[in-house]
Amino acid sequence: MASSRRRPPRRRVWPKVRLLLLVAVVAAGGTALYPVWKAANPDPPELKVRYRTGTPATAAAAKPSFEVFNDTEKALPLSDVTLRYYFTADGAPGPSSYAFNCVNAAFGCSHVAGRVVAMDKVTDTADHYLEVRFTAGAGSLKPGANSKGIDLQLFRTDHKRLKQSDDRSFDAEMTSYKEAEKVTAYKRGVLAWGEEPDGTKASDEKKASAKAAPDAVPAPPAGVLFDDFSYQGPKDPALFKHGWLVRTSKGGPGIENTWAAENVSFPTAQGALRDGPVLNLRASTDGTRSGTKQASLGTRSGEFRDGTYAARIHFSDDPAKGEGGDHVNQTFYTIGGSGTKYSELDNEYMPNGGWGRPGPKLDTVSWYDHESNDRVYRTTGKSLDGWHTMMITVEGDLVTYRMDGEKLFSSDGKYAPRSGMSVNFNHWFVDLPFKGDRAWDMKIDWLYYNANESLSVNEVRSAVEDFTGQGMNYFDTVRESR
Repeated sequence: MASSRRRPPRRRVWPKVRLLLLVAVVAAGGTALYPVWKAANPDPPELKVRYRTGTPATAAAAKPSFEVFNDTEKALPLSDVTLRYYFTADGAPGPSSYAFNCVNAAFGCSHVAGRVVAMDKVTDTADHYLEVRFTAGAGSLKPGANSKGIDLQLFRTDHKRLKQSDDRSFDAEMTSYKEAEKVTAYKRGVLAWGEEPDGTKASDEKKASAKAAPDAVPAPPAGVLFDDFSYQGPKDPALFKHGWLVRTSKGGPGIENTWAAENVSFPTAQGALRDGPVLNLRASTDGTRSGTKQASLGTRSGEFRDGTYAARIHFSDDPAKGEGGDHVNQTFYTIGGSGTKYSELDNEYMPNGGWGRPGPKLDTVSWYDHESNDRVYRTTGKSLDGWHTMMITVEGDLVTYRMDGEKLFSSDGKYAPRSGMSVNFNHWFVDLPFKGDRAWDMKIDWLYYNANESLSVNEVRSAVEDFTGQGMNYFDTVRESR
């Protein structure tokens, strides 16, 4: 009798195998297609850069303005960000033929550093770039936040006009902020926005091979003013924004009512700390009061008092043109207060003397009262033609004057400053002893003031070299601290 039990059905294995094979094929195809998909669907950028300019193609200076946007869900420290603006050098020999300054930034120009770099691989529209970086003091952008406008100027140090039509990053039509991929941005050294001149884009995988992140720009020290005078001229808006005033007001000293803005300029000078602009103050005359122009630049702020004042100055024994012999006064000084608070500290170099006293001579003078001529001073009777680091230190009631590290004079007691002061450079005529056209120049490479310490000349020079090496051509944390 045949068994009534049925044989169990065979398990259907093949459809499952086919399904697994299908999944594997699809996965393999997906892996092969991933680069194509990735190219069509790149990761969203971590940041964006918008750009505008207010200048035509031919201009005295390029004036790029940038906005940086944080497109992530985390805070973005601006100190992690580097911007590059690409241009051609208009036949100028190298990066030292260009200078930049910051006119305005929401977080303060004291936290903007920059340098001009010659490119290894040049293109028709780029052989240099302006690299812009930020200190930790610039702060961080919250998710979705905008840095707001960062207004810069880029100009030739010979002050010739720029031709921007062949500059990669320039676009005359962008007079309002628009996204600009020809301005590149890097986050900790990795391309995060834009397209480099060689075609590398932020979305490219090869961007990961970027150089190691540069060292962070150090935050400027508190209570310090530094300026290397990278300006276009007496009407440069950055000059006023950075706290300087070009004197055009009436009064003395010297030939009264002859202070002229046009006698303040920023040429390059041989022997300066780095190749670039210096402040030049010209005293010029034809021997008549109406034909005389004097020059002065000083800080708007009058809150400088204790600490170290230092400036690298080129004194001149001979005129830049015309006959010598004038009683010119080339001055680095501080002044402030009035009445019982009057304060003044002077370095006055007179290559041909003045007031009946022969030259060359340097008078270092501490004042108590200018109306009664109550002062103490010492005269250094020798030629100072050339570059010198002039310093004044104020420690309590002790004032010390030094030149190139050598102590010249000290005063104390009532002759110490009793109020905050402004810092000034003047070039003027004591008198007009003869007729004829002539012009005298006084140059200033940089100014450094430290409210916190009494420093040696080597400490000052080291600090200045560190600042300029980082691209920090100006900062003022004295005003920031008020």
